[in-house]
Parts: sequence; structure tokens; C-alpha cells
Amino acid sequence: MRCGLFALSILVFALGCTKSSDRVVVYSAQDEEFAVGVFRDFEAQSKLKIAPKYDTEANKSVSLAAELEAEAKIPRCDVHWNNEILGTIRLARRGLYEPYSSPNANDFPAWSKAFDGTWQAFAERARVFLVNTNLVPEGQRPKSIFDQLDPKWKGRIAMAKPLFGTTATHAACLFEVMGSDAAKQYYRDLKANDVQIVPGNKQVARGVADGTYAFGITDTDDAILEVLAGKPVAIVFPDATGHPAHPRLGTVFIPNTLAIVKGCPNRDGARKLIDYLLANETGLAECGGYQFPLNPKNATAPHAALKTRREVKAAEIDFEKAADLWDVSQRLLKDEFAR
Repeated sequence: MRCGLFALSILVFALGCTKSSDRVVVYSAQDEEFAVGVFRDFEAQSKLKIAPKYDTEANKSVSLAAELEAEAKIPRCDVHWNNEILGTIRLARRGLYEPYSSPNANDFPAWSKAFDGTWQAFAERARVFLVNTNLVPEGQRPKSIFDQLDPKWKGRIAMAKPLFGTTATHAACLFEVMGSDAAKQYYRDLKANDVQIVPGNKQVARGVADGTYAFGITDTDDAILEVLAGKPVAIVFPDATGHPAHPRLGTVFIPNTLAIVKGCPNRDGARKLIDYLLANETGLAECGGYQFPLNPKNATAPHAALKTRREVKAAEIDFEKAADLWDVSQRLLKDEFAR
């Protein structure tokens, strides 16, 4: 009995040494290689410990969302850092977040804030073509997403599996911008042109860089790494001047989002982390992530090969309506690409 009491006292002492107020638990779909430096800087400034849990490239943002839902009654996570916005909107609608309006978000555009304060967008990426310059002469480089449908590229282009992550978000955004009928036809035509489906956006970029594919659609953070590595590639922002048949179409930009989990163990720490991230978008622009700040007062240029939404026509997306179309787009994508 005495040994049992001793063991219990050790357990209580151990739990007391890992108070939730001493750390912030973050579920992050942002790539670990880009997030870790930002977290390290926050820890040094705040004296709080970050306890991160990352998603994998193969099922980007999906498994963390599932964990948040499973833990809703007894949350473990304080801050959800998502790398795409539509999953965040869908989780907010299920009541998983609590409102927080950071004072550091005051200068951010109105569209970047949830109407009920449950999430804040920041630091976006663009969906771009990465082109192998040895395989595609400059005059033949694609300028629009519809150029992927040209028969000369049949079987020579790549796309990440479009059932999760930014590729799935991109699809739902096209459904919103172009209309469901046009978007469905676009994806059916893309399949008919034998687009090659690979596990993730990194694999698209690497496949283009090594010459497996002539070009592919990926995220700017994955594309720029191949440019920096000196590979024979170029980045093209699709529909950068718009499209005559679809007036709202342009380059699709997808922001990260931050949200505090409802009932989280460390609300105060969660707010401090969000305040810090919103005030330090430059960390994601300059420290390997090459992501575009949303705060208009932050003029940081991530890299000369990249263009912000101020330099190209950005697709005019209503993200709430795009979230409404998530199930419609996913049904089509599963029918065409999940087999």
C-alpha cells in the first residue's frame, strides 16, 4: 500500500511539472521545416514551450482535422494552424473553435477574418505551374489552367491527389469562381488528358524538376525550392491576367489560418502565439516558407520569382461559398481521380 501511495505521489508530481500554462499545443498542417524556426523564435521571446503536432505530406490537413473533432469534448490542442482555409471554415461551422480577435490583425483585409471571429487568415501561397525549361520552350509555357487540356501535354503533366490539402481547396475554389458545371467539365477534361496523379505537391515539383513531367500544378513554397536548387525550372502564375470566359478567374491564392480550439488547455498562451504569428508574417516570407504576407503594411517580397496578389490578377474567391461547394467538388474528384 505504501508503495502504491509513493507511485501515486510521483505521478501527481510529474503532472504538476508539465502544467498546460507552460506550453502551447499546436496542431500544424504547415510544413515542419518552415514552422520550426518560427516556433523557436516565439519560445525565446515568450518563455512558453511549443508542443507541435504536424500533419504528413500525404494526407495534408486531414488527419489533424479528424483529431480535433475526436478530441472536441476534451481538447488537447490550443492552436490549430491550418495550411488551407476551407478546412478551417468547415471546422468552425462544427463549433470546434472559439472567437478571438487579435489586436495584431487590425490591418489585415476584411476577407481574412471569420465573421464570428473564430479564425484569422494570414501568410498565403499561390497555386502555380512549375515548368521544366528543358522540356517546354519559353513560347510554349502554359499561361492558363485550361492550357493543361491541350492534347500535346497528354500524359506529361502532374497534379497532387485532389482529395485533400491545397489541391482539394483549389478545386472547390474553382467550383465557386467558374461555376460547378464548368469546373466539373474542366476536371473531366483534365483526366481525359491523362494528368498524372502523385501523392503530394512536393512530388509534383520534384517530378517536374527531374524531367518526369513537362509541367505540373503545385504550391509556390514547393515550386521555389526547385528554383533555389538550381533545377531547370520556371514558375508560371496561371491566369495572371484573367480569363475571357471566366471573369473572376485568376491565380488562386490560398492562405494559412489560425484558430483557438474551443475549451483548450491554455487559452492565454494560444492568444500570445496567434498575436506573435500575425505580427511576424515575415518569418514565413523570408525563412524558407516564401509565403506572401496578408498584412498590407508588410511589403516583404518573398523572392524575385514569386508574385503577390498585388502583381497578378488574383482569383476572386468567396471562401465561405467555396466551403459550401466542398462536398460537390469532392464527389466529382472522387469519381474521377480516386480509382
